Amino acid sequence: MLHLLEIENYAVIEKLRVGFHPGLNLLTGETGSGKSILVDAFSLLLGARASPELIRAGAERARVAGVFEIARTPPAAERIARAGLELEQDELLIEREVLANGKSRASVNGHLAPLSALRQIAPLLGDLHGQHEQQDLFSLSTQLEMLDRFCATLPEERAGDSMTARRERLAEVFAAWQQTGGRLETLRRSEQEKNRLLDLWTFQRREIAEANLRPGQDQRLEEEKRVLANLARIQQGGNAAYEALYESPTSAAASLKSAARAIEDLSRFDAAFGAWAQALEQARINAEEAALGLRQYLDRLEADPGRLGEIEDRLALVQRLKRKYGSSIEEILGFLGQLEAQIAELELSQESIERLEREQQALAEEYGRLAQALSRRRRQAAGLLVKPVEKELAALAMEQTRFRIDFEEVAAGPASWTAQGIDRVRFQVSPNPGEPPRPLEMVASGGELSRITLALKTCLTPEQAAGGGPPPTLVFDEIDAGIGGRAADAVGRRLRRLSRSYQILCVTHLPQIAGFADGHYSVDKQVRSGRTLTTVSELGPQQRIEELARMLSGKQVTEEALSQARRLVEAALSEPRA
Repeated sequence: MLHLLEIENYAVIEKLRVGFHPGLNLLTGETGSGKSILVDAFSLLLGARASPELIRAGAERARVAGVFEIARTPPAAERIARAGLELEQDELLIEREVLANGKSRASVNGHLAPLSALRQIAPLLGDLHGQHEQQDLFSLSTQLEMLDRFCATLPEERAGDSMTARRERLAEVFAAWQQTGGRLETLRRSEQEKNRLLDLWTFQRREIAEANLRPGQDQRLEEEKRVLANLARIQQGGNAAYEALYESPTSAAASLKSAARAIEDLSRFDAAFGAWAQALEQARINAEEAALGLRQYLDRLEADPGRLGEIEDRLALVQRLKRKYGSSIEEILGFLGQLEAQIAELELSQESIERLEREQQALAEEYGRLAQALSRRRRQAAGLLVKPVEKELAALAMEQTRFRIDFEEVAAGPASWTAQGIDRVRFQVSPNPGEPPRPLEMVASGGELSRITLALKTCLTPEQAAGGGPPPTLVFDEIDAGIGGRAADAVGRRLRRLSRSYQILCVTHLPQIAGFADGHYSVDKQVRSGRTLTTVSELGPQQRIEELARMLSGKQVTEEALSQARRLVEAALSEPRA
């Protein structure tokens, strides 16, 4: 659950701090006031990509931070551990900084974290449904993903044999099958092609091997080059330092020795001088040791123009190899290891082909078993999903709508295999009686698509058990697009019931929905000192009435609009959550 959201220098927001409540949190305001900017900022905390173009003009960076409370359950702990993070308390402080140079930084509880870690723990924090996702619903891959998400919610899913585990295993087998096929293709090339590759790889191996590279060798040569190129300055400065430390009659060592003796004589009168005398003696010893080390270093230095030339030639060779085989010596040596493996494989090509053919056949058989089992599970789940979706649609004033999941025929054989399996599903609806089901993009209007999306989202995010910890957050950005009247009221009622199990953040333009809010926030765009600013205010009871009246009647708020706003709130309060 999101407790607090802070935004700085993001788009038209200069500085913002908003606290959210459990239940249904609704954000309202004029078009263009910046409501969707808050949703975009929230998405950064889930690992979304950041654009420097959204940094407020004149600022060097943008910052978004959120305080989340999460349930300390074993699955949550496991997900957090897989992301390489630690959960010391029930709260996570997640921060994102977007810099003007295009880079961004993320941290969790004050420790830097990669974006991949945020994406891994995102399901624990919230689920975002933005305006663009309605179009994504037309994608067949998105529909398949949604069906698999529903499979994962079914009670018969067992630990270790979950839908997620099945999909991951299938993807692993598919990747291994593809990789084996690629290696086979290389080995099956014509003999002439194999000989050409063998000549090239042998030349590359010889070129790298003859260079006799060692990790870190270029850094050591650069250091030696700097010393030889500045030998005269090093000797001159080193000799001066040696004389000042030790050689000169007025050297630091001699002065420290004299001072130590004088202080030691004074210790007869006050014991405090003894400690100072010891400190000066230690300083003298340190000065002499430094001088001795410096002398030994200078004695080893020799002017050797030939050695400098050798180093420069060696570095030029390393640089040439870097341009061809890798950006570092370590990468070049890694490439050498690959070459040796490839050469060995070509030299034993026939044996390798037979071995890889056996491996590929075994992987193909395993893929077939896994894909068929996954397909059967999907078809069972598809039959179970239809009725809940239709029930949700009926609650959203689409009582006559029929929902179907069609499994399209695909060509048999490996040519149709994917990392997701052998299925291709298509969601179909029939909004009106007597019409055959058709694909969503062919029959659903904007308002209908909004409600279909909400119905699916509800079925894919089942209610949480009571007492199971803080609820996760669902974010809806203008889920009411294209609807009004009775449909809007139905959406508001469904969101309120859904807020029994989830914290909901919802951007809306409709007073019929806003009336159901547990927490109502007004988003306003103002101009101060010639700069545009977006502010967010949590509304009290009377302010809510006034905001709903504004949404009903526009800028000129009438008594009739105020009366209607009160009725909306009273009706919402009487609506049960369960």
